[in-house]
Amino acid sequence: MLKMKKKYLFLLIVIFQLLFSCTNTKYEGFSDLESGIYYKLHRVGEINAQSEASEVLTVDLTYQTMRDSVFFKGRRKIVLSASNFYGSIDECFAKLTLGDSATFIINANDFFNKTIGVEMPKFIGNSNKMKVSIDVLEIKSQHKFLQEKKEFLSWIKDFGEYEQVVLEYFIDKEQVDITPGNPEIFYRRINEGNNKVVEIGDTVVIHYEGRFLNGDFFDSTIEREQPFEFVYGTEWQVIIGIEKALKQMREGEKSLFVFPSNYAFGYKGSSTGLIPPFTSVVFEIELIQLRKAN
Repeated sequence: MLKMKKKYLFLLIVIFQLLFSCTNTKYEGFSDLESGIYYKLHRVGEINAQSEASEVLTVDLTYQTMRDSVFFKGRRKIVLSASNFYGSIDECFAKLTLGDSATFIINANDFFNKTIGVEMPKFIGNSNKMKVSIDVLEIKSQHKFLQEKKEFLSWIKDFGEYEQVVLEYFIDKEQVDITPGNPEIFYRRINEGNNKVVEIGDTVVIHYEGRFLNGDFFDSTIEREQPFEFVYGTEWQVIIGIEKALKQMREGEKSLFVFPSNYAFGYKGSSTGLIPPFTSVVFEIELIQLRKAN
């Protein structure tokens, strides 16, 4: 009942501000929240529920500068948590439910420093604001999420101690080659590319499929028919393995890579909890397009 009241209250505020226009805010078409976040609701989904802390959301995310320059676009799973500071991006996720689509304007410095833990990039500019567009595709209960995680953790008990053994077995079975000059990343080239190489600052568009060594997929841009686009060299956007893989690829190339945990999600696992600690992963990556930096 409390979730329903919250959702209806949020919708009533949106309807009220649409009826009386949004001229009281400095961003045309956007309404403002008490925390200083601005929002524009594009689509209303289920009105009888609202996301709660600890639920797992599958969302399409787009990060843009205030000049609408996209610097991140992709699908992610987010473990919803309570906002740890006023005006955090967690508040944006908490306002939405299944089927909702909205754009938020948040404090860029807080996002990069407090949420991501890196310095704010220079391309944000002097506005200290950024746009976050969120499209909520799926909401999974914490119980179901933990059950799936428990089942996988039971399969890889003490995985950190025998990860290399499992890797060697997989590599031998799949006949994956060792990357010249880098014995810790294993790959097999599927399709050749052209002569265009990736450099820092270039925009890359890739398709990828990520799976565990047992063959279970945990992420696929191909399945959702949405390539992943980002600016190469921005550390927090992809795991180290993908960054190193793209550096040796050519535009149009498609290759299969095996990343040990130190090139994947490390001893902590993924921040969402979907990838356990000390887990080697397999990525099939296709470098669809490479746009050189100006």
